[in-house]
Amino acid sequence: MSDTPIRRYFMLILTFLLSFVGTVGLMGLGALAVAYALQTSALHGLAASLINSVGSAVTFIIVGTLLYIVLFVWISTRLVFKRKPDLPVSSSAGWALSLRWKLLVHIALSCAAVAAFLFVGYLLSTALLTIRPLSYPLEWLINWIGSVPLMIVTGIAVFLVSFVILTNELMDHLEKLGRGLQEISAGHLDHRVDIGTRDEAGWLAEQMNGMAEQLSEQIHEITQGLKQMEQGQFDSLIPEGAGDFGLIAASINRMARKLDQLIRDERLAEQTKHDLITGVSHDLRTPLTSILGFLELIEKDRYQDEVELRYYINIAYEKALTLQQLIDDLFEYTRVNNGLPLHKSRIDMVGFIQQLADEFVPTLEKHKAELRIEASEPVLELEADGSLLVRSYENLISNAIRYGGEDKYVDLKLFTAEGHLVIQVINYGPPIPERDIPHLFDRFYRVERSRSKQTGGTGLGLAIAKSIVEAHGGRIEVQSNQERTLFQTSYPL
Repeated sequence: MSDTPIRRYFMLILTFLLSFVGTVGLMGLGALAVAYALQTSALHGLAASLINSVGSAVTFIIVGTLLYIVLFVWISTRLVFKRKPDLPVSSSAGWALSLRWKLLVHIALSCAAVAAFLFVGYLLSTALLTIRPLSYPLEWLINWIGSVPLMIVTGIAVFLVSFVILTNELMDHLEKLGRGLQEISAGHLDHRVDIGTRDEAGWLAEQMNGMAEQLSEQIHEITQGLKQMEQGQFDSLIPEGAGDFGLIAASINRMARKLDQLIRDERLAEQTKHDLITGVSHDLRTPLTSILGFLELIEKDRYQDEVELRYYINIAYEKALTLQQLIDDLFEYTRVNNGLPLHKSRIDMVGFIQQLADEFVPTLEKHKAELRIEASEPVLELEADGSLLVRSYENLISNAIRYGGEDKYVDLKLFTAEGHLVIQVINYGPPIPERDIPHLFDRFYRVERSRSKQTGGTGLGLAIAKSIVEAHGGRIEVQSNQERTLFQTSYPL
């Protein structure tokens, strides 16, 4: 049968019954022993004197009470309060004596002490009454106070003293628990409470020690994590447990990840600035070197005739135009990426693209190409900055015309899909190598490894287009295969 409250109450009732039966049995044996003593000449005087002095009824009650208390305590510690070895230590049923039962036992023992003290006192007072002059104070107390009130007062005093003595250990344990809580609350998590009992006080001490140890471990983990973060190791995260310390650890980990990301962004920005300076230096040096070289030839009159002179001047002029285009693109890219404010208005993108296509008529005629526009609706409006979008789609359309190859068609398609306005710029020239697609929108990146300015441009056009599209909350992506190359932009409506 499991150790349930019903079983324990049953065992308690059984303890009362067994104690009663045992007391009756022992009192029966005592009665036989007294009868035998009265018949024995050697013991007759002692037994008769005890019965005559105390009284048979009083003797019977006092001895029976003492026997019953002793039997109750002895049996209860083996039936009701005995710890079951298979129960866990943390279980309330696994303790040898709970505080409740300990108090009951202390009360019972205090009552037994009262009974024993009164019995012994009665014997001593009976003997003292026969001795003069020691009997005078006792007679005065009995006459003025009365024997019954005197016994009641004495019994209460004895009960209180014995109860305080018996519960002194329990009070010491409670004081230890109190001091332990004060030490832990003061931050001394290495403090441990040692009681050594198998009751609720001992269980509470174990729980306090376990709590302090767990808090110490959690604080140690947080401290170690902070030390590692202090050394720059932001990837060393603190274990996240349950409770408030888990929330603290999670907050610190989030802070560490954000700091790590900020540091990475700062390093990336520094590397980006370095790459930008390197790219600008390279791209400025190339046309500038050509310009200086041809101007040096002209300055030193190292040309044969006016035709060669004009040839040198024409090359220097074209290089200067290239240098001007690079500076303009670089300025535009820097301006857009520095958080240029947008002056948005409602724009009809169909009319916008049509007007932009008209501006490319000379370029289309030069390349003998044709630009076709296809829109799903006559009017498709978008809240945008028109001056910036012009720059973005100028780059995309000019690239489509430049790289159209032998197929002279460039298609522009406008439609809506899933709450977005989609604009596609399509050419049917040679495909972009797959290895180059992830880098098309990087600064100064050109598909041509020779970095030719005749076909490769400045390497900033697509980067500028991407920045402008993203400034409007849109996306730009590219797809390229043997049939076509498609640049697609989409904006939330």
